[in-house]
Amino acid sequence: QVQLVESGGGLVQAGGSLRLSCAASGRTFSSYAMGWLRQAPGKEREFVAAIRRSGGSTYYADSVKGRFTISRDNAKNTVILQMNSLKPEDTAVYYCAAGHGSLYYTPRAPDEYDYWGQGTQVTVSS
Repeated sequence: QVQLVESGGGLVQAGGSLRLSCAASGRTFSSYAMGWLRQAPGKEREFVAAIRRSGGSTYYADSVKGRFTISRDNAKNTVILQMNSLKPEDTAVYYCAAGHGSLYYTPRAPDEYDYWGQGTQVTVSS
């Protein structure tokens, strides 16, 4: 089992940056692909970014490509989402999630993830 705790959310002006961190418990962190998903008020939870178990491959939603960067440190059991050039439409609760699978597993849909953090609020003002 994996427990996930996010941090780093907050209020930022459009064009600004935020860095979200996710700390994972357990000794099997490297067995999980990791992702960030978000949910805005009145909308369904949506995929933002994912990274494979080894960290060698990353994937992004079109809406954040070129602005967000996901990374992981398996020695420290952490995953980071660096968000630059933020827009008001990025406002949402951001969730860290873990999906167990093969080395090439790259979950995108929310139901492909096994464990979730509690979420952290990101608000981008115009």
